[in-house]
Amino acid sequence: MIRNATESQAQLEMVAVEHLVPADHLLRKVQKHVDFGFILDRVEKLYCLDNGRPARHPVLLFKMLFIGYLYGIRSERRLVQEVAVNVAYRWFLGMKLTDPVPSAATIWQNRRRRWKDSQLCQEIFDEIVRQCMKHGLVDGEVLYSDGTQIKANAAKKRFVNEEVAVSTKEYMDELESAINADREKFGKKPLKGEKEVKQETHEVKRNLTDPDAGYSTNRDGTEVVGYREHRTTDGKHNIVVDVHVTAGNVNDSVPYTGRLERMANVFGFQIQVVALDAGYLNAWTSHYLTEHGIIAVIAHRRFQSVKGMMPKARFTYDATENVYHCPGNQELTYRTTNHEGYREYRSDPERCKSCLLLPYCTRSKTCVKTITRHVWEDDWEQIRANRLSIFGRIMYAFRKETIERSFADAKELHGMRYARMRGLARVREQCLMTATAQNIKKLATVMDRRSQRAQAA
Repeated sequence: MIRNATESQAQLEMVAVEHLVPADHLLRKVQKHVDFGFILDRVEKLYCLDNGRPARHPVLLFKMLFIGYLYGIRSERRLVQEVAVNVAYRWFLGMKLTDPVPSAATIWQNRRRRWKDSQLCQEIFDEIVRQCMKHGLVDGEVLYSDGTQIKANAAKKRFVNEEVAVSTKEYMDELESAINADREKFGKKPLKGEKEVKQETHEVKRNLTDPDAGYSTNRDGTEVVGYREHRTTDGKHNIVVDVHVTAGNVNDSVPYTGRLERMANVFGFQIQVVALDAGYLNAWTSHYLTEHGIIAVIAHRRFQSVKGMMPKARFTYDATENVYHCPGNQELTYRTTNHEGYREYRSDPERCKSCLLLPYCTRSKTCVKTITRHVWEDDWEQIRANRLSIFGRIMYAFRKETIERSFADAKELHGMRYARMRGLARVREQCLMTATAQNIKKLATVMDRRSQRAQAA
């Protein structure tokens, strides 16, 4: 006999929300091991204590947002619908089956009016990292960093071309000091600053739909408009310890040293090892990491030489004599250190004229071969040695299990492939909340596993 199930749908039942949520549900683990009480302390100053209508509890609103990020619900309207019908979500928010769900407009108005000019999402992210540190999931000794593209919520073909000033590198003062010290070392006079510095500009595309987004090119040559998230994870349990968002046309190495300093200042990290891809390989990053005693493992970047000409790698540097030896057994001697921080080594044109390798060495009409070497190239070569060592190979191999896995999970499981909102501040909020949700998930899972092992023992 087949019973009609619809006959019992209108019957009243005495149930408790607590009994309807499975014991091994993720939100039970999160509720048990993650403390959200600090959110109230952070937002209390944003609310009026003695005037206005009673507000929705801020902890409830943020926990509701975390549900969306944990389960990859990209739309806040969709999130409201899911919370209305999902018993586990209601239990996590402390709501009864008949309690009304906050509307999407409530979340949006809080974002627009209260959270807009605050660093609330950054503070929440930092506090969750501190909770991970408290439970021993983060030690800040081995860090993995990388950047990934996030497609903007914008029309790619709606743009205008405009001239923007080339930003001055933050390390220029230190580079200038290194240049003058290098010149003095080799008996040259210090370089004098130019009286009139011409401001260099270059042309970029500015998107009309989302002006904060930047244009960049994928590996397959297609142009995209979007943002770039620069992320760092800890090597112990792959907890995200830093998130920084820029326009999509900013190189990974530009904000890197500043983010290392922030992590050291905010969390007190004693960084010992970093593993990076080739996008971070430059003279300044190499110098900074070496000066701070950090063992850096950075992937090799292949520089294309002029077709038909011998690459710089064919020339051997002699640090003792401060000369380069060419394949034709001639010495290229030091001449000067230029404004860009490169030492210039030049050959003897009289000897080069009779060399059989001249057509493959230089196209100079004066038959002079010039090799340049940066004042910080010793640090660069030290990092290259780190990469080629057994330790360096092992450390770099873990990138696919740490930072690359973190980005993959964020895009596949937590909806970070596309920007939900427009503007740098709101995309930064999305990236911070996504990383925080990933940390919450990892913290709850690891701590639950530990408690089960403790009970079994």
